[in-house]
Formats: sequence, structure tokens, C-alpha cells
Amino acid sequence: MTERHQTIVCAFDQRSTRMSAFDIHEWIYETLHLQEHEVVMIPIDGPRRHVYIKFRDPQKMQAILTATQGQEDFRHTNSENSKV
Repeated sequence: MTERHQTIVCAFDQRSTRMSAFDIHEWIYETLHLQEHEVVMIPIDGPRRHVYIKFRDPQKMQAILTATQGQEDFRHTNSENSKV
């Protein structure tokens, strides 16, 4: 097992409609207001529906967690909403 420093794990609902990598990246940009230069990488674990966002700056990561209180909505292309 590895340690994940400066990383947020976004766990999408297993029962929700599958989303594309493009949809996930758009959600990160529009909802979390992250810019490309603020992120090191964004690996996606499709089967578990987890997205890992590794930050360059720990303060930015903490600001996201504080602003969202650890939870945010994802609106699917079919208008379904799910908690992340």
C-alpha cells in the first residue's frame, strides 16, 4: 500500500451512470475550479469509480476540502445527480 500525500480521492456512486474521462475533467474544472498548473496528475480507477487528484500545493488541496466540506455533486449527461 502506498501513501497518498497531497491527494484527494473522489469516490463516485457505484450505482450511477458511467462517465467519460472528459466529463470527469470538465467536472474538476467547472466544479472544483482547478487549473492545469495546480494539479500533478489525475489517475482514474474506472472499476472502483475513484478519481485521485494529486495537487502541487497542499494549501490548494486544503482550500478545496474546506470549500466543498468533503462532498460535491456530479451532474451526469442524462441529468442524473450523484454525490462525490
